[in-house]
Amino acid sequence: MPFGIKNAPSHYKRMINTIFLEDLSDGWLIINIYDIIVCSETWENHLTRLERVPQKLVQVNMKISLKKCHFAYSELNALGNVLSGRSLGIFKNRVAAVLLKPMPQTKKEIQSFLGFAGYYRQHIKDFAKIAKSLYKLCNQQTVYEMTEEKVKAYEELKNSLTNAPFLLIPDWKLPLKLYIDACGEGLGAALHQTQIINAKPVEGSICFISGQIKPTEARYGASQMECLCLVWALEKLHYYLDGTVFDLITDCNAVKSLLNMKTPNRHMLRWQISIQEYRGNMTIVHKSGNVHKNSHGLSRWALANTPDNPAWLPQEEHHIEGICVTEIGTEFFNQVKESYKIDKNCHILGQLLMKDCKDPSLSSKLDETWKMAYDE
Repeated sequence: MPFGIKNAPSHYKRMINTIFLEDLSDGWLIINIYDIIVCSETWENHLTRLERVPQKLVQVNMKISLKKCHFAYSELNALGNVLSGRSLGIFKNRVAAVLLKPMPQTKKEIQSFLGFAGYYRQHIKDFAKIAKSLYKLCNQQTVYEMTEEKVKAYEELKNSLTNAPFLLIPDWKLPLKLYIDACGEGLGAALHQTQIINAKPVEGSICFISGQIKPTEARYGASQMECLCLVWALEKLHYYLDGTVFDLITDCNAVKSLLNMKTPNRHMLRWQISIQEYRGNMTIVHKSGNVHKNSHGLSRWALANTPDNPAWLPQEEHHIEGICVTEIGTEFFNQVKESYKIDKNCHILGQLLMKDCKDPSLSSKLDETWKMAYDE
């Protein structure tokens, strides 16, 4: 395929995914445009897979350049990250190029720097707190001026990028720990896991998220705020928590009673229903706020609900220009009741529901489409 064609990358990606469809579904092969990454847990499996990939490429008359190939690496640099079998870190060479640049002199330059730093925000503790004053410079109504406070924040953010810690890659065979905390300023959550490293159990961080609350939510009481944080964290981290066993660590006793609340109000009932799917896998543990230093700070230095935030949700504004209220009379409801009696399928379904059992003699009288839906 010649270079320069607009749809060439997408066409190539579809083709290469089709060639390695079975291997991609097995989870040991990663394809990023022109990069093919083979992952293995043992040396024997790795040799077998390395032999399999070139064979498939030869079958479709494709060639690979050995000069550009790297074999048997324990770590890999990809998309600005350092990947290993256990952790995720920042590629230092990429960071060094940005750190050598002079102090930003315009809003565009500070936006570019914040965008770069924001890509690695999951590695930086208190990122929102450090970058808060710099984000204010991006406001169109704000005059660009690098004060002493902003220069200090800029330097601190650069140092944080240089010394950013590695994040653990989750082991799905081990339980997780989810720390949550909420306050009037925002919501915060930290996902942890204890893994065996150098023959010792070590609890490390997997992911940090934070977010600001809406004006209506700011009026919630402390108990409701903590329950809101629980629902929010489960929604944001569902791709980590779905189907896994985990402990929920909270400093609020009200969260423990949310699942078994007998007379909840309307929005508490909605929250109660939304977390039922985690009931069998989630254990709620109450601990004092001293053990919540990871999520405690995130809630008090919450990120703004903007596209830069990994937990960002678009909020649509709906302007109401008028409301029309119409009362439905009893005649309408009587007509609805009569229509159920006249319609054959509705009448049969009503009888089946009243009997609370499957009656083949009745269900066989349903139309084909209704019968298929009933059988399902």
